[in-house]
Amino acid sequence: MLNLIYIKITFFLIILPNFALAYVGPGMGGGVIVAVLGIFVAIFLALFGVIYYPIKRMINKKKKIKKIE
Repeated sequence: MLNLIYIKITFFLIILPNFALAYVGPGMGGGVIVAVLGIFVAIFLALFGVIYYPIKRMINKKKKIKKIE
């Protein structure tokens, strides 16, 4: 019963229009775009570092073993 009340309240808060009545200039939009791009680049570089360097070490070990043999 309590969950139904929460669902109704959430539904009405989503449906009712809320106006910020604020001006967001072009500098703010550019800052948001750069921040989002920065987050994606950081995630990509973290994945690249986690995946690439172990593979690179494994390939270098195989090359060293072939040179020794």
